[in-house]
This record gives sequence, C-alpha cells and structure tokens, in this order.
Amino acid sequence: MAYRHEIRCINKSDRMNIHERIINIGGVNHDNTRWKLSQPDAISGIERGEWSFYVTRNGRTVDVIVAVSRYGHKYLKTTADGEEPNNLLSLPECP
Repeated sequence: MAYRHEIRCINKSDRMNIHERIINIGGVNHDNTRWKLSQPDAISGIERGEWSFYVTRNGRTVDVIVAVSRYGHKYLKTTADGEEPNNLLSLPECP
C-alpha cells in the first residue's frame, strides 16, 4: 500500500520547459518534520507503488500523477491539470 503525502512546496529550476522546472517536492510529516524528494525519486516511488501524493488547492484535494511529455520526459502533474502542471508550479518554494 502506498503512503499518501501532501505536497506543500516545490523547488524550481530556471528552465523554461514546464516538464523540467520542478527539481524537488516537499511537505510536512505527521510529527511536523519536513520532507523533501527530488522529482526523479518521487516518480520512482510512485511507479513502485511506495508513495502517492496530492495537492490541496482552493479546498480541493487533487492527486499527483506521473505524466510523460510528447518528448518522452516523465514529470509530475496533478490530475486537474492539462499539459502544464500549474497546480504544482504555483506552490511556494521549499526551504
């Protein structure tokens, strides 16, 4: 069973390509300690069934999934997003 975590922050690169902009995702554990994962590690964890992630935006819980760009690059996005992962890119920067 996958452990479910809320993504509350991200770190972005200076790249303009939306599929390569997210470097890390992060959040807070139940004991108030912070966690942070690289996007490739998060993708691997999702694909192994180890973790699942979600974002809370405007009172709605939206699942985070692994998507593949038309160029074959894997990236994270929410199910509510189209091609651009705006729900994730709009999160604040992780410390």
